[in-house]
Amino acid sequence: MRDDAGVFRALADPTRRQILQDLRDGELSAGEIAARFTISAPSISRHLSVLKAAGLVTERRAANRILYSLVAERLAVCVGNFLSAVCPEQIVLRQRRHCRPGTPNRDARERPA
Repeated sequence: MRDDAGVFRALADPTRRQILQDLRDGELSAGEIAARFTISAPSISRHLSVLKAAGLVTERRAANRILYSLVAERLAVCVGNFLSAVCPEQIVLRQRRHCRPGTPNRDARERPA
């Protein structure tokens, strides 16, 4: 598993966060990504390299194009692990979401009203 710190470094930049949002609907070529920004293509290429090094995107070649895809699982696991470590309440919130409606959860029974 890659270093999770790289994920958070990658997420620190608003351009990289926007690239990840753009990729959530499917893969895009480097040119399509660059066309969405006012910065230079080499700058976008550097941002994509950071995202790739963090394991947040993958690339594949299709003829003379490079297509990028989001690795949503990597992002979800990394952020989930961080939240579980820093905010243990996050675990409780996840458990509550998985309880069936109408079933009292353990925490509600243990807390005084």
